[in-house]
Amino acid sequence: MRAKEISLVGLFVALTSIGAQITVSIGPVPLTLQVLFVILAGLILGPKLGFLSIALYDFLGALGLPVFAGFSGGIAHILGPTGGYIMAFPLAAMIAGIGKGKKRYLTSILGLALIYLLGWAWLSRFIGFKKAFMAGVAPFIVPDLIKIVIAVKIVERTQAVGVSASRA
Repeated sequence: MRAKEISLVGLFVALTSIGAQITVSIGPVPLTLQVLFVILAGLILGPKLGFLSIALYDFLGALGLPVFAGFSGGIAHILGPTGGYIMAFPLAAMIAGIGKGKKRYLTSILGLALIYLLGWAWLSRFIGFKKAFMAGVAPFIVPDLIKIVIAVKIVERTQAVGVSASRA
């Protein structure tokens, strides 16, 4: 990997960590800005480096670094109620990263759908299928779609003004 790629991967680990701290508690799954940075990592870095950056974020959190919501970390978060969402993040970045042009919205929504699917399935083990949907998916749909629009607009805007947001 080149120095630029390493820097960008590190940047998205940091941004996702910061996004996790901007939180609104609405139940067992907090509303954070993680999804914004997960999708943005894929859109800017592409599928491989987007996946790598968010997988590294997950790994550091699993090791105990305080990168998850509430400045927390540890394997208990991966094994706990929100673990499915956390584990889906790298795959969502990879899927979002496949999209170019107008397909960015589609691939970003598919990445978000995967986060919901894996998160909902995992959370269901703790609180049941219906409750998991009502607590872990339904309240997030509109805010997360707004985050996708913001992420795509950031990429479009940076490219329009000539700032390199191309794949590393």
